[in-house]
This record gives sequence, C-alpha cells and structure tokens, in this order.
Amino acid sequence: MSRTRRLSDPRLWLGLGVTVLALWLSFRDVSWRALGRDVSRANWVVLLGLSVPAHLWALQLRAQRWRVLARGVADFDTAAGLRATAVGFMVNNLLPLRVGELVRAWWLAREIRASGSALLGTVILERVIDAVFLLALASLLIGSEVGRGLLFAAAAAPLAATFALRRWPGAAVAGVQRVGSRVLSPARSERLAVVTASLAAGVASLRGRGDLARVAISTTLIWGVAAVVPFWAAFLALSIDLGGPAGELRAALITLVWVGAAVALPSAPGFFGTYHAACVVALTPLGVSREQALAVGTLAHAVFWLGTTAFGLVALRLGGRRLAEALAGAEQVEAPGAGAGAAPP
Repeated sequence: MSRTRRLSDPRLWLGLGVTVLALWLSFRDVSWRALGRDVSRANWVVLLGLSVPAHLWALQLRAQRWRVLARGVADFDTAAGLRATAVGFMVNNLLPLRVGELVRAWWLAREIRASGSALLGTVILERVIDAVFLLALASLLIGSEVGRGLLFAAAAAPLAATFALRRWPGAAVAGVQRVGSRVLSPARSERLAVVTASLAAGVASLRGRGDLARVAISTTLIWGVAAVVPFWAAFLALSIDLGGPAGELRAALITLVWVGAAVALPSAPGFFGTYHAACVVALTPLGVSREQALAVGTLAHAVFWLGTTAFGLVALRLGGRRLAEALAGAEQVEAPGAGAGAAPP
C-alpha cells in the first residue's frame, strides 16, 4: 500500500519530469566525442584521492553538528549519527521523494531508543541551516545589488522563524498547530505539530555561544571546505585553467551554489540531471566549454553518488539491517506521533 501511494504521488512524476528536462538541456548540442575525451583523460588518482575523503569528512561533520542540534530531544555519540547519516544519504541516492531523511531519523531512533518524529524535526532544522548558509554564500558571489538583496531577504526569513521558535516556542508551536488544523487533515496537522515542537527543542537545546559556534563552524566546514574540494579536484583532474588557485576556488564556490540550488528541486533519485545542468550554468560563463563543464558534473557527481552510496551500504551492513526494514521504519517515522516504540530492538 505504501509503495502504491508513493508511486501515485505527483511529486515523484514532477521530479522525473524535471530530471528529463535537465538532462535534455544539459546534453543537447554537445560533442559526445569531446566529452568522452575529457572524461577519459581525467586524472582519477587526483579526483578520488581528494574527493572521497572530502565526502566522508562531510558526513562526519554532519553527524557532529546533528549531535549538537538534537541535544534537546536525544543524546547520542558521533559514530551513531554518522551511521544514520550515511544510510540516509544512500537511500536518497537510490529512492525518490527524499525518503532518506525519514530513514535517517528512524535509523538513529532505533539505535538509541529515541523519538523518530522528534529526530526528524532536527533533520529539518539542519536543512534550514544549510539553506541559510548557501543563500548567504550566493549573496556574496552574485554581482547584482538587487539579486544580493533578494538573497539576503531569503536567508533572513528562515532565520527569523528560527528566532521565533527559540524566543516563543510554545506560541509558535500552538500557532502552527492552529493553522495546520484548518488546512490539513487531523493526522497531518498532528505530525506538523510534532515536527515543529522538535524543531523548537532543537533550537532551544543550543546552549549559549559555545553550541552556536560549533554549529557555525561545522556548517562552514561542510559547505565552505568539504563540499568545495570535490569540484576543485575535478578541475585539477581535467586540467581546466581557471586563472590559478583563486580562480579555481571562486569557480568551485559558484558551482557549489548552483548545485545546491539545483538539488533542492524535485528530481529523480541521486540528483541526476539537475546536478549536471547546474555545472553547465555555473561554469560556461567562466569560459569553460560546455563539454568540460559536463565532464566536471559527470565526474564530481559520479564520485559523490558512488562514494556516499558505498558509505551507506557499509553502515547498513554494520547495522545488521535490511533496506526494506529501514524503509518500513521510515513509514513509522512519517506517521504522526511516532516515538521510541517505533524502533525495533
């Protein structure tokens, strides 16, 4: 029944449509011979030697940040958070509708005997923080004053909502529940209230400047270093001249911003198509040929997809669980009121 419901979800077909459109726009009028030549000449030692450790480090940083953000609803060590994060990323690479976020919350809840719905709220809080950072980064890279102002405004909105949750948690949760009860079914309204309450708990759990600094540093390292290295590695592996290290860094940051925006769109599992289109949009204005931009997207995406999927498979194996069991657990997290009892021994 769950599979049938997901297959009938319009978001699934919208994502597939976006993926097909992105692939067509990216690869039309491309010289396949030139693209194949660029990819075949890539220095795989440089590409893998720099990118794979960066992706693994990013997962570890996410687990460390998650531990701080979830302190108000659960206590766990970084290793448990890393296993859950790796499995969640793997599922997002393989299945549609970002179900990996649900699996991630269930996996950790099952391991530490916590509330799956509460942990899901802290995952959403992570996504808010990531979005704010990328919007702020984009505002620094964009040249237009109007565009910079719009990006700052877009970043300020979730920050204001987060401040409201921290300053007036009870009123904020009650307001969300009241509005939700008018436009959603009772079950969905209850689930929204539970997630909002866990968001408030996650924000409230940040203890002074120390925790805020940890979250800020982790987020900066995730997006400002670990996520940038794979693009820089692809430039080096393909011998693309971007004007030296400063030009390569700027190009990697611009590519990261566009890829971050693209993967937020509905798409097929693994961000195929949207990832590649973002690389073309980011790099061709910098003088990179369309074929080389696609080579960067193809190589960087392949290493990301294969690497994070492999990390997740290892975590799944070490956890002694099957993928089908994790997906069934994710359904329980998605249900309103899911708690520690939803996690099997």
